[in-house]
Amino acid sequence: MIVLGKKEIEELVDLNEMMDQIEEAYRIFGAGDYYMPPRPVVEHDNKTMMYMPCYTKDVIGTKILSIFPENAKLGLPSIDGIVLLNDSRTGAPAAVLDGQSVTAYRTGAVGGVAIRHLSRKDCRTVGIVGAGVQGFHLALYACAAREIHTVYVYNHSGRDLTEYLARLEKVIDNPGVKVVQCKTVEELVRNSEIICTATPSESPVLPDSRELLDGKCIVAIGSYTPEMREIPDVIWELADKVYIELPYACEESGDLSQPLEEGRITADRTVLMNEFLTSGEPEEEVTKKTTYFKSVGMGLFDVCIAQKLLEKAKER
Repeated sequence: MIVLGKKEIEELVDLNEMMDQIEEAYRIFGAGDYYMPPRPVVEHDNKTMMYMPCYTKDVIGTKILSIFPENAKLGLPSIDGIVLLNDSRTGAPAAVLDGQSVTAYRTGAVGGVAIRHLSRKDCRTVGIVGAGVQGFHLALYACAAREIHTVYVYNHSGRDLTEYLARLEKVIDNPGVKVVQCKTVEELVRNSEIICTATPSESPVLPDSRELLDGKCIVAIGSYTPEMREIPDVIWELADKVYIELPYACEESGDLSQPLEEGRITADRTVLMNEFLTSGEPEEEVTKKTTYFKSVGMGLFDVCIAQKLLEKAKER
């Protein structure tokens, strides 16, 4: 059995390969060549264990997450875990991978694929709302998907981001890319052609302004419960559709469940990303308008990314 920790995964990752693998996951999803049961959740004393199993023809993968909010007081991540891969024929354990790294790289890759297909090819600026691990990786993938020259970062906490920005610039490793902190979210939105949100907010983090959001590509990652919401109502006046990964997103995320309940939108304005990628619809026409992608994630992504990392590890 192979064990891949954070350092090993960082050495194996190729951002464009990871985005290609997410597109392969969409193909598998569309073909129905997988089994992904509801994820069991075990909660006790404000401590949660979440199990996300998924079977494909090639491998069985299970992401096991611990969600311990009190870790913040200890200076530790509140979400941690592993990804376990088993042989699809015998069930024998094949690999254990660091769950934080797999989650960060796969979620960033999901955002990167959205940027690949829903943003104009001439976009050169990206704004990241939420200076956490996920915002960091969204910035990396944005720079891989488009020829970005400026990354704008805004964090609602107002904490000093000097070290964060320097680390991001170092990992991007491109002298043609500047990383800039914004004092307000309005400043970020005004200057960014692509906007990615990665926060746990329960109220919209973007300004409710037609003028500021018109014509932008918006990739929303943070909201994963019905109470969480990052995107303001004005988006429904600007975007004809919202692109999602699976129908369950309409129940799981407040960015979709709330406007659906309020009658602001109807379900026919949601489009599954795998269907869009195979529709033949000209992306140049789609990206002329405001585009909106909402992700809640799914176990199939984790399995496909982990499988690719395992293949690369075996090659080495």
